[in-house]
Amino acid sequence: MKKKLLVIDDEEGIREAFELALADSPIDVMTAASAETGIAAAKADRPDLIILDIKMPEVDGIEALRRLHAYDPKLRVCILTAFAAEFMQPLQQAANDGLDFELVRKPLAAEQIREVAAAMLALNDPTT
Repeated sequence: MKKKLLVIDDEEGIREAFELALADSPIDVMTAASAETGIAAAKADRPDLIILDIKMPEVDGIEALRRLHAYDPKLRVCILTAFAAEFMQPLQQAANDGLDFELVRKPLAAEQIREVAAAMLALNDPTT
């Protein structure tokens, strides 16, 4: 059975990079161009992993993480950002509030995308 990955990022190039890098993998990639659209997609078709951009217009990744966690605290979320230093305080507060997430710095090359997705989805683990 294919794993489901939802990429929520306002940058089309990032969404496309995930789609291309994972095209021949056992991962079904869904994408959303905004936090609101991504949250709705996660509620409609629960993903195994969410890749979430932190810096987006209207609703940023921290607020999206809070909404996703309120909906389902067991959702696996990997925050993808080029602005980790800028968001360190809100990220630390989110962690202090019990929100579970991983942090990955972008940009990511295709091989890095495959490695992150495989590791977070435990694709090499025969027990999953």
